[in-house]
Amino acid sequence: MVISLAAVTIYCLPVVAAINQNSYLPAQLSSAFNYGQDPGDSNKPFSFIKMFTGISVTDIAPTVITYKTVDGKGLTLDLYPSSSKQKSPLILIVHGGSWESGDSKQFIDFNNYFANRGYNVAAINYRLAPAYRSPAPMDDTKDAIAYLTRNSDKYNIDTSNIILIGRSAGAQIALVAAYVAHNRNIKGVIDFYGPADMVWGGQVKVNKLMLNTNQIYKDYFGGVYSEVPQVFKENSAVDCVDSLTMPTLIIHGSIDAMVSHIHSEHLNDTLSRHNVPHYFFSLPFATHGCDYIISSPGGQVTTYAVEQFIHAVIKK
Repeated sequence: MVISLAAVTIYCLPVVAAINQNSYLPAQLSSAFNYGQDPGDSNKPFSFIKMFTGISVTDIAPTVITYKTVDGKGLTLDLYPSSSKQKSPLILIVHGGSWESGDSKQFIDFNNYFANRGYNVAAINYRLAPAYRSPAPMDDTKDAIAYLTRNSDKYNIDTSNIILIGRSAGAQIALVAAYVAHNRNIKGVIDFYGPADMVWGGQVKVNKLMLNTNQIYKDYFGGVYSEVPQVFKENSAVDCVDSLTMPTLIIHGSIDAMVSHIHSEHLNDTLSRHNVPHYFFSLPFATHGCDYIISSPGGQVTTYAVEQFIHAVIKK
C-alpha cells in the first residue's frame, strides 16, 4: 500500500504542475511577446477533464509532396492543409531521432490540431546520418521552405508567416537553419528539448547505456568534439544568435535524461544577452517527449504555449 501510494503521488506530480501553470503561463507568455490580453479563447493551458476525454480534432489526410531530389532519391514532406480557405501561415516541423532516424509521421495529432486551427503544417523528411552528415538536414530544411514558397499559390500558403518547430535533434536543425538564414518571413522558431549548445554538449560525457553520443557525433558531425570542434560550433544554436535572431520559444522538461536541460538554459541566457524576444518554458517533472500525447499534462500545456507564441509573432 505504501509503494502504491508513492507511485500514485509521483504520477500526479506532472498533473499538479500543469494545474499550477493555469495561473501564470498565460501572463508570462503575454509579457514575453508583448501581445497583451490572451489572444485565444477562454481555455486554460491545462484541463484535468481533457486528460480523459481527449482533445477533439478532425483528422486531415496529408498530401505527400516531393520537395527535392538528392542522389536520385526524393525527399518528401507531409502537408496538412489549413482548414481555412484563405492563404494561411506555414508551420514547418522538423522531426527528432538523433539525426539518424525518425520521419515525418511523428506527432500526427499535433499536426492535425494546428491544421484544424487554421495553419498549413508541413512535416518534412530530411537526409539522415550516417549516409549524410551536417549540414545536409539544415540545407534540406531551407530547401523545403523554398519549395513551399515557390508553390505558395498552389498550396494556399501565406509565405510571409512561417514558423519552424523542431523536436530533439530536429530542434537543433530548426534552430540553426532559422538563425543562419535570417529569412524575414520566418517569424519564429520553437525548440522542443533540443541540443542547442553543441560546443558544451560535445564535451560532456554521457552514459553509453543512455545514449552513445560519441558514435552519434561521429556519424553526423564526422568526429567527436576534440576532432572537429569547428563543426560543433557551426551546429551550435547558441553560437548563431545575433541581433537579427527571430523570437524563440524554448520548451524543455526539467528531468530530461536524453538531452540535458542545460542546453536550453544556455540558449535562454544567450537570447537574453542579445535582447531577443523569447520564453523558456521549463516543465517540472517532465522528460524527453513530454508532448507526445497531446491530451497529457505536458501535451496540453505545451500545445497552449505553442499556439499563443505563434499568434503573438505572426504578422497580422
